[in-house]
Amino acid sequence: MKGKKLIVCIIILIIVLSCVQGCGKKQEEAAPKEPKQETESEEETEEPEKEEKDGREDLASPSVTGALHVEGTSLAGSDGQPVQLKGISTHGLAWFPDYVNEECFKELHEKWNVNVIRLAMYTAESGGYCTDGDKEYLKGLIRDGVKYALAQDMYVIIDWHILSDNNPNMNIDEAKAFFAEMSAEYAEAKHVLYEICNEPNGGTGWGEIKSYAEEVIGVIRENDSDAVILIGTPNWSQFVDEAAADPVTGYDNLMYTLHFYAATHTDDLRARLSSAVDAGLPVFVSEYGICDASGNGAIDEVQADLWTELLDSLGISYVAWNLSNKEETSAIFKSSCSKTSGFLEEDISDSGKWLYRMLTGGKASGAKNGENSGIGETGAADMQESTQVLPSQNEAVIESGDIKVMARVKNSWEADGKKFYQYDLILTNTSDKECNGWAIDIPFQSEVTLSDGWNGNYAAEGTVLHITSKEYNGVIPPEGALLDVGFIVSGGDGIKK
Repeated sequence: MKGKKLIVCIIILIIVLSCVQGCGKKQEEAAPKEPKQETESEEETEEPEKEEKDGREDLASPSVTGALHVEGTSLAGSDGQPVQLKGISTHGLAWFPDYVNEECFKELHEKWNVNVIRLAMYTAESGGYCTDGDKEYLKGLIRDGVKYALAQDMYVIIDWHILSDNNPNMNIDEAKAFFAEMSAEYAEAKHVLYEICNEPNGGTGWGEIKSYAEEVIGVIRENDSDAVILIGTPNWSQFVDEAAADPVTGYDNLMYTLHFYAATHTDDLRARLSSAVDAGLPVFVSEYGICDASGNGAIDEVQADLWTELLDSLGISYVAWNLSNKEETSAIFKSSCSKTSGFLEEDISDSGKWLYRMLTGGKASGAKNGENSGIGETGAADMQESTQVLPSQNEAVIESGDIKVMARVKNSWEADGKKFYQYDLILTNTSDKECNGWAIDIPFQSEVTLSDGWNGNYAAEGTVLHITSKEYNGVIPPEGALLDVGFIVSGGDGIKK
């Protein structure tokens, strides 16, 4: 009997304990309701952080995408995924060295969404590396720029900025010594790219550029086996089609540069770019502007937007010209701004405002965008002031044998007390026979001075501008037309009709 009572007591005790445990379990299941409110609160506090980033969470950066390489026609990160860099180039380091500072780089990265800086070291001009420049001082600026870019988690391009020296072979020994030193120093750096010849010009052909590139690339590869190397192309880095037809072989991670200025280079150059990419050429736009090819003149935002749309669709990286307060349209700061960091909206030029809006996801059409923290906002009136609509009397037709020339003033501006004009030409072969080599004379009302010209050989003589064909565009079929020829002059008082 006592045994039965003991068994009954044990059973009752087990039942009581089970009930207590069961109630405790139900309370634990109900408990998440309160933490769920805390989770919702955390989500609410995270949202402003995303807004402050203004799209920066998608930026490629050395800490995220690692060392870059080339896959097919694309720039890619260490994980093999496509990477697009968007940033800005310094002006000549010898002339505007003060912008190479960490505060400036930090501001460009955090507020402008820049993820690449190009360090433009001129080679032949006054203060240039191969003329009278202080080599050690210039290399020190390069080293500072590389260091500051890394500190701000950005990629950096070391740019051998040939321009007035036309042909990169002119200073090839200096180039090889410079890139040997830089590539040895940055062989392990995952954020450094090398641009070995900015803008070959003056009739320098692709064969000459390719020969130069093979020598300089060989020097770099002795130290750095896989850094991305950018190669300039003929005619101020526009003829990427010639590189596509005969690219450099034997090395990996090579890209070819295309440069454009939106008020000068339009459909024809975009078509040339698309064709080169279709042919398998990896292209990098290491310099562009939204004004004309001189770096000055009026802005063409419509063409600029067409360019960025194409580049984005192809995943091509692009770097704007230029980080300075130089008194020219392409500078992103006004000439009245003496700051080198801590910029306000009032310090930004029209080119800078467009760049800011484009990089931060704002509309690049001149419409106001309240999400851009005040920088880069401009109204329709500002856009009208910077975009000139030229009257029909700025067109002239000139007959030169069988060639009819339509000349049109596309832009005009004043600088250094002079009036400059940008002319676009359309050459039409009016005969029933093929033109094989053309020559035209453009008569002006008064003496004219040549500032720049493209896709032709130019010589100004008094009131006449002589233009002859290049070896690549001398053929015009019967009743055919040649586009993308033009020049910039000062003086002249208009074409003599």
